[in-house]
Amino acid sequence: MLSDPIADMLTRIRNATRTHKETVDIPASKFKEELAKLLVREGYVQSVERTRPEGQKFDVLRVTLKYGDKREQVIKHIERISRPGRRAYVSAENLPRIQRGLGVAVVSTSKGLLPDREARQQGVGGEVICVLW
Repeated sequence: MLSDPIADMLTRIRNATRTHKETVDIPASKFKEELAKLLVREGYVQSVERTRPEGQKFDVLRVTLKYGDKREQVIKHIERISRPGRRAYVSAENLPRIQRGLGVAVVSTSKGLLPDREARQQGVGGEVICVLW
């Protein structure tokens, strides 16, 4: 049993990109699917698909990873910020700027999962789930 499924998802993506895998399978949930779709919108992963492999009882998210022209990693760093033991909430004014705006902080707001710049534009704060660049 995992105590932090979001950290597990981020670790699977981190490990798969470091070994230059094409895809990575992650146990599915609505929250993880929304997080993966946000990563697609922001250009860090190529695609995400919810499937149920033959012989399995549960759905998985098949995330197709993205690499540069010379197979360099698009995701250089991915880190979980708010954890079950230490939640990290910020107001709209205190949203972090990652790598001077080149990275993304994923924020769980009352309007759903948003990248930090959209949350700043909409004037909403929330829980900082993870940061990546």
